Amino acid sequence: MIVNVLFMFFSALLLGAGLMVITVQNPVKSALFLVLAFIAATGLWLLLTAEFLALILVLVYVGAVMTLFLFVVMTLNIDPASLRQPYLKFYIPLGLLFTALLGGLLIYALGHTQSPFIIYAQSMNPASTSNVTQLGTQLYTEYALPFEMTGVLLLIAIIAAISLSLFQPFSSKHQSIDAQINVRKADRLRTVK
Repeated sequence: MIVNVLFMFFSALLLGAGLMVITVQNPVKSALFLVLAFIAATGLWLLLTAEFLALILVLVYVGAVMTLFLFVVMTLNIDPASLRQPYLKFYIPLGLLFTALLGGLLIYALGHTQSPFIIYAQSMNPASTSNVTQLGTQLYTEYALPFEMTGVLLLIAIIAAISLSLFQPFSSKHQSIDAQINVRKADRLRTVK
């Protein structure tokens, strides 16, 4: 019974925060409502006994990505008046369509005594092992090669980004260490009477 109440609470919180993300005109407030939506989604992950995914959602998205996103939004000069023009023409009908689809899905899920998501989570998570153990077993046995290839690709992308940012054409300003070491006082200092 308490699980159903918590599911209803986190679902309503997630839907409300998601609605506020797209309806609030201030981009900073919209990003903060997105953080609230991520926290509500974390609660839903915890109800599905996916503790690792809930932790990753909080650490990666709320802790890193949304912090960076808030810094970017706060440094930009966004005019809210220019954002309102396409809002009424395109986003309202599209939002109403998705609201109707999500409402139908919610009514379907509420009509069943036991949610199919909870049944699936219980069948995939036996009581003897945690989902972190299952994820680690799958990641380092069956998916070891794609995992390592992804790590190598990310390493190549980091090296490429660093080398592209450090590449300087010949016309750019650069320091000459020899000229700095061999400088004379007369070249740099002029006495004015």
